[in-house]
Amino acid sequence: MPELPEVETTVRGLQKYAVGKTVVDCWTDYNSAFHKDKENIKDPRYFVSFKKKLVGAKIIGADRRAKNILIHLSNGYTLLIHMKMTGHVLYGKYTFDKKKKKDPWTPATDSGPLADPFNRFIHFVITLDGHHLVLSDMRKFAKVTLVETSLLDSSLHTAHLGPEPLTKSFDLKKFIERLSKNTKMSKMPEGPIKSALMDQELIAGIGNIYSDEILWRASVHPESRFSAIPTKQISLMFTAMKETLKKGIDFGGDSMSDYRNLDGERGKFQEHHEAYRRTGKPCRKKGCKGTIVRKVIRGRSGHFCDTHQKLFS
Repeated sequence: MPELPEVETTVRGLQKYAVGKTVVDCWTDYNSAFHKDKENIKDPRYFVSFKKKLVGAKIIGADRRAKNILIHLSNGYTLLIHMKMTGHVLYGKYTFDKKKKKDPWTPATDSGPLADPFNRFIHFVITLDGHHLVLSDMRKFAKVTLVETSLLDSSLHTAHLGPEPLTKSFDLKKFIERLSKNTKMSKMPEGPIKSALMDQELIAGIGNIYSDEILWRASVHPESRFSAIPTKQISLMFTAMKETLKKGIDFGGDSMSDYRNLDGERGKFQEHHEAYRRTGKPCRKKGCKGTIVRKVIRGRSGHFCDTHQKLFS
């Protein structure tokens, strides 16, 4: 699932390519009875009103809130896209073949990054001025909806979210305060620290990949209880969080799976993993002779060093 760095990379691409352009048309083949009356374009009836509001509007800005892409429109609405597990947004020139039942949208040229096989699962298209914004979503889990911009912060999509970890105001004190809170999901401080870092109500934007990398850098075992972690390690964890997320953005996100940026290109953060999906490989921390192991923690895979990452319980 795309996490904060991947969503931020996408938003920066939107700011480069899409801002200032007008929506000419939009299309989708999402159609799910499960999403009836849920204000999601997967409900065909909702898509009718959605399209009327979207077409003709000018894109005036792009932003991010947690793992949500926010595309602000000139008519007072914001297009919200959550890419979920396999979604990513692409920009380019596409052609539509109505005779094809499967994958009718294809890049105008059959070479280059947009032709990457992971970019062919197109289920939502916005037509601009000769170019298209498209959502490739292999498993069709993504969420696309419109929210009144003035009500965005209080909407069901964002009201529950914790603070953004890369803002200047999110300091060590705030970090400790958030992880000390009890929530329905993590039940902190008794629950594992990995689950707490991934709890969007505590801190926004961190998921499976970056939680593993943060804890590796801070030498903290993912099953540690927050209340038992020493102050020194908490401080290291806070610094590791900031540095790891920034590094993820600098490398254009993580494409270990199917994430691609707006140009259809792979990110490079997966080339710098220290823990995530390095099961059985030697730990690369200087002086450590441990091995990276994998363990399911609260239903999610955790990857960590069996030696230098200490369990605090």
